[in-house]
Amino acid sequence: MNITIATLNAKYIHTNLAIRYLKAYAQREYHIELAEYTIKDPVLNIVSDLIQKRPNVLGFSCYIWNIEETMKVIRMIKKIDPSIIIVAGGPEVTYDVTEWMENNKELDFIVIGEGEQTFKQLLDELAGEKDYKEVPGISFRSNGKIIVNPQRNKLDLKEMPSPYRFPEDREELSKRVTYVETSRGCPFSCQFCLSSIEVGVRYFDREKIKEDIRYLMSHGARTIKFVDRTFNISRSYAMEMFRFLIDEHLPGTVFQFEITADIMRPEVIQFLNNEAPPGLFRFEIGVQSTNDETNELVMRRQNFEKLKRTVTMVKEGRKIDQHLDLIAGLPEEDYNSFRNTFNDVFALRPEELQLGFLKMLRGTGLRLRAKDHHYVFMDTPPYEILGNNVLDFNDIIRIKQVEDVLEKYWNDHRMDHTIEYLVKNTFSTPFDFFQEFGSYWENQGWSRIGHQLEDLFRRLFKFLESNKIENLDVIEGLMKYDYLSGKKQRPRKYWWETSQDKQTRSALHKSLLSTKKFPSLENLSEKEMQKHTVIEEISFDLEEYLISHVVKRVPSLLLIHFHSGHEAPEVYTTIHQQV
Repeated sequence: MNITIATLNAKYIHTNLAIRYLKAYAQREYHIELAEYTIKDPVLNIVSDLIQKRPNVLGFSCYIWNIEETMKVIRMIKKIDPSIIIVAGGPEVTYDVTEWMENNKELDFIVIGEGEQTFKQLLDELAGEKDYKEVPGISFRSNGKIIVNPQRNKLDLKEMPSPYRFPEDREELSKRVTYVETSRGCPFSCQFCLSSIEVGVRYFDREKIKEDIRYLMSHGARTIKFVDRTFNISRSYAMEMFRFLIDEHLPGTVFQFEITADIMRPEVIQFLNNEAPPGLFRFEIGVQSTNDETNELVMRRQNFEKLKRTVTMVKEGRKIDQHLDLIAGLPEEDYNSFRNTFNDVFALRPEELQLGFLKMLRGTGLRLRAKDHHYVFMDTPPYEILGNNVLDFNDIIRIKQVEDVLEKYWNDHRMDHTIEYLVKNTFSTPFDFFQEFGSYWENQGWSRIGHQLEDLFRRLFKFLESNKIENLDVIEGLMKYDYLSGKKQRPRKYWWETSQDKQTRSALHKSLLSTKKFPSLENLSEKEMQKHTVIEEISFDLEEYLISHVVKRVPSLLLIHFHSGHEAPEVYTTIHQQV
């Protein structure tokens, strides 16, 4: 019996942990081939590749991000060879199972929930007596009727085999994100999340996990992401793993975790601030909302003051980047309430602020009670909301405009000093800046066309000009600084029109060289200085501003020296009169 388990990942760099667990659990008795594609691969190419493997049994791992493309693949395969047995599993098909079977005749079996043991037992029956009623946790057809067998008891995760020891994966480890699971389940009951359905938390064997991580690092894994819903629910466990990763990590490896920030003790953060190398860890923190009523309605317990303490302590440690999540569209959070939530969280200045929109996932309590808040949502994945009793479709579109420019201008860190100045000095709140700019961006039609880095600067400046923003000369100087200091080589083009003619630039070069103030420039000729430096006039003392955040209006020069290699440039500011 030829068995292939396939999935369509969102991106090439992603890997699917589920299909590897399925293979590891059954590989003693069955030879299983894994096949991974992306949702952007042409369907015909995927089908052609799978058909050439000549499977008798073909399994698919299904999620909201891949189900539509996966079903296209399945339907085409069934037309080409109806004898291939199709098995679907994963969170997207685990709920509303009867509906999936009724509407998709191409599905022969659905594996419900935790699938390792169930899939293995299904293979046993396919290879033997075909008595599918004896397999817990599957759905199938019998005499024209859809049968749904109840799920079995949960697996003992400490007995699970490693999903990482496949030779064919070794060459890909350095190119992809590697996912590690140390526990299953979540102690919380957030009604918008699938994890709320599973009661309790179960752990894998700690020493096996450590051996797996050693193996992954020794074979080139560079980005390792823990998929535990709450990595730090057990403080002793988290501390043990943090200590292990600090002591045994290999240079260049990065570990990512989903943590619950308001339960993290200060002594744990202090330990990380003292012991962790910079850049080794990255935290993802789901804030979602700071509206207490909203959190109560979705059964979400959150102490925002303690969350702020954690995020602030981590940020002050300068060791760990933090990615904070918000969800627009939760119950009773209208536009103004979400504006407050955004400003509350942006005030923490996370390295990334992810603005997402509520998805009414199958099986969640919020979807089951959607009528309570008049939710309207997409019939097809990703089931994103279109409105509710307090947030209409127009409000959602406006918030999407905020999301668009937030991603481009904050999360990508292309102009940190400029954005910081704008949100502090120019607009009422950070949300108002991103909203006004996002709406302007949409009205200009820029969302329908591409952009280069220079376009991002030009478009922001055009927006500020059109709004007649005060101190535009200061903002322009900060934008020039952000643009130039972010480069590793002298740029060939600029987003602004330089006012210096050749004669003026030559005089500036000679003057700066004669001052002997800049040691790294002393050995440069005037020609080399012209090749490796940029000099721009600005209207204020940038050096003073970067130290004190006070604008001292003294005409100055911004001098940036780009080395011949790819190291960060040297940035000098000097008072114009002194030069």
